[in-house]
Amino acid sequence: MDQRISFITLAVRDLPASRRFYVDGLGWESAVDVPGEVLMFKVADKVVLSLWDETAFEAEVGQPINRGGGVAPITLSHNCATTDGVDQVLESAREAGADPVQTGAEREWGGYSGYFADPDGFRWEVAHNPGPIGQEVLP
Repeated sequence: MDQRISFITLAVRDLPASRRFYVDGLGWESAVDVPGEVLMFKVADKVVLSLWDETAFEAEVGQPINRGGGVAPITLSHNCATTDGVDQVLESAREAGADPVQTGAEREWGGYSGYFADPDGFRWEVAHNPGPIGQEVLP
């Protein structure tokens, strides 16, 4: 197996709310949009973020989805070239309806980051990572 990820799929409770957040709020362009089923975004070269209606997800993957309390044990990350870029993305997310939004802060690992939650509570880290690995992921 090659060392790569092709799709990241998140099961979402309310696909229209996710569409409003990502497309209308954040201004993303969908690559695939099947109302009531799935919404896909090309997020990098050969990488797709797929937002799949929870019912359709469970029908294929299996039941039940564990929706316990707290934050899902995953974060998605969007890296920026500057700390100002981090703050701008966090403000855009807030304007799109993200809740909660944690403002950017200096981190002990040497970078700067903040977080926002999408309509299903999935946490996005918005970061400036000045290290070599952080620079590798910038466009």
